[in-house]
Amino acid sequence: MKILRSPTPALALLFMLVSIAPPARADEGPQDAKGLVALPAEVEALPVEQAILTSAPNVPPPFKRKYSARVIVNLEVREVVKKLADGVEYTFWTYGGSVPGKFIRVREGDVIEFHLNNHPSSKLPHNIDLHAVTGPGGGAASTFTAPGHSSQFTFQALNPGLFVYHCATAPVPMHIGNGMYGLILVEPKEGLPPVDHEYYVMQGEFYTTGRYGEEGLQSFDMAKAIDERPPYVVFNGAVGSLVGDKALTAKVGETVRIYFGVGGPNLTSSFHVIGEIFDKVYPEAGLSLPNRNVQTTLVPSGGATAVEFKVDVPGTFILVDHSLTRAFNKGALGMLKVSGPENRVIYSGKEIDAVYLGAQAEEGSESAKREAELKGRIAEEIKSNPAIAGLTKEMQAEKGKQVFMGLCFACHQPDGKGLPGAFPPLAGSDFLLADQERAIRIVLKGLNGPVTVNGTTINSVMPPQEAVLTDTQIADVLTYVYNAWGNKGDAISISRVRAIRNETH
Repeated sequence: MKILRSPTPALALLFMLVSIAPPARADEGPQDAKGLVALPAEVEALPVEQAILTSAPNVPPPFKRKYSARVIVNLEVREVVKKLADGVEYTFWTYGGSVPGKFIRVREGDVIEFHLNNHPSSKLPHNIDLHAVTGPGGGAASTFTAPGHSSQFTFQALNPGLFVYHCATAPVPMHIGNGMYGLILVEPKEGLPPVDHEYYVMQGEFYTTGRYGEEGLQSFDMAKAIDERPPYVVFNGAVGSLVGDKALTAKVGETVRIYFGVGGPNLTSSFHVIGEIFDKVYPEAGLSLPNRNVQTTLVPSGGATAVEFKVDVPGTFILVDHSLTRAFNKGALGMLKVSGPENRVIYSGKEIDAVYLGAQAEEGSESAKREAELKGRIAEEIKSNPAIAGLTKEMQAEKGKQVFMGLCFACHQPDGKGLPGAFPPLAGSDFLLADQERAIRIVLKGLNGPVTVNGTTINSVMPPQEAVLTDTQIADVLTYVYNAWGNKGDAISISRVRAIRNETH
């Protein structure tokens, strides 16, 4: 077993341009493992047990033991295509094959031997930041893990509470925005009050290139993420994940505890159960002094809470983010179905078995559309005016260098030579120099499948950048690449990039 540490976040994976990145081979990756930690004798003597990990909405059972243990956690990273909404698929990056990641339950004082395993089919490296960890990056500094690799580190659960974990590989918002988050419960030594049901629910937003409900395989839209404009805000990774036959269940008279977290990467949730009042809320999931009789509780991105309540009457109770357009128009809605005898003194109405979700309103009025059209025409005139937009190739290349050093250097390296066996070179690349229009299309639209660069065949994926970079940025950065490190090429015009962008629009 090895303990692996990541490089600094600045050297972690960023977006790629022009060429594509293969998954790392099994003999590649960080090699700075320190070796197994020398545990004190009293820790070595602790009993060893394998952690039980569960997929949402399920929770591992409470501990019966009253002593600390050495707990082994094995968590696997997988990149999987799954349903986001009816007719909509998405390539999720996951801990354990689902969103949110597996629920981890340990006890205060436990010593955890944590293994992060990145499946060989993954395209990208990942790591994990557990907010329950006291140490650099919450474990992220020790778990940068290439595809086909496994990283290990040890930590002690010092503080009781309910904690978020997430990927912290650059660009961090993209990894979290693709579903890489979950919860770890550090149960207090004295345990938690017994309840009849424990459930696991996490909220997160998805920034798809298409609008809400637009069918087909969707990809991550960085521009929408930066502007915090998610088409989807959902519970447990998908629209409808907690409705119908997937709803949470309880019986009249039973107590329910919901472990609720927000993966983000951006939005704060106003968590509420329509028709119920939380008997207890553990604010910010500290699990010490609960608030009582709470209607709605705020949970920040990267935060969590635990809520408890007794169900007194039957019916369908609706879980929502009370920022209600997220619930009724973007997917942050679930159900708790309670069965049992009625109590008409407490509530005399009929059971609610459905909710009208509504339809997404058309964006903008005719006036707003006309205004946007006029602004676009003005912008086009400015860009096409040589006195305003005419840059020399040298000036354009300098602007492109700034884009490259801010976004592309970690993969392709400042000297353009890439990383052998991982990221192909741009300097002297026969694939790059052979076809400028192909290069523009790859940057805009991405590329899947094998290509050959300087005699080496690479089979991987280049993410599309059309939502990340403007036409000007793409023209500038490609002009720089075509005229750096000994490469020789013409300047790339903005109009040329625009024309290729519009081919499929």
